[in-house]
Amino acid sequence: MQKCTLALGCFWKPEENFKNKPGIIQTEVGYAGGRTPKVTYEEVCTGNSGHAEVVQLTFDENVISYKKILDLFFKMHDPTQKDMQYPDVGTQYRSEIFYETEQQKIDATEVLNQFNKLLGGKIETNISKIKNYCKAEEYHQKYIEKNR
Repeated sequence: MQKCTLALGCFWKPEENFKNKPGIIQTEVGYAGGRTPKVTYEEVCTGNSGHAEVVQLTFDENVISYKKILDLFFKMHDPTQKDMQYPDVGTQYRSEIFYETEQQKIDATEVLNQFNKLLGGKIETNISKIKNYCKAEEYHQKYIEKNR
């Protein structure tokens, strides 16, 4: 089993999309890439925490490869938009691949470069080492669900 963490706009739709893919064992929504290890939804929404909304996947690499997940990632959102996924605007909605291992970093760079070539060099996706991941707390999830 491996894990990967991806930011591609508001985390609800990507989580739903990945949840049904063969080889995806578990999905979890949260925040990553910010300045602190714990953060609330309200803090993320200020744009000051540095966190992105993310979906974290646990997957069986014998069923689905990391590169296939990245292929889906690039097809599930518009990686040419900077700090947004229309209509959601803000740094928390950026496109970013958070890698866990050096091999994931190499693979992410390779797949990003392939898509960047296809999209005329317009990719805005960042590739960063995972840091300060925190699960979206249950009460924040209920708050978000209620206000969607």
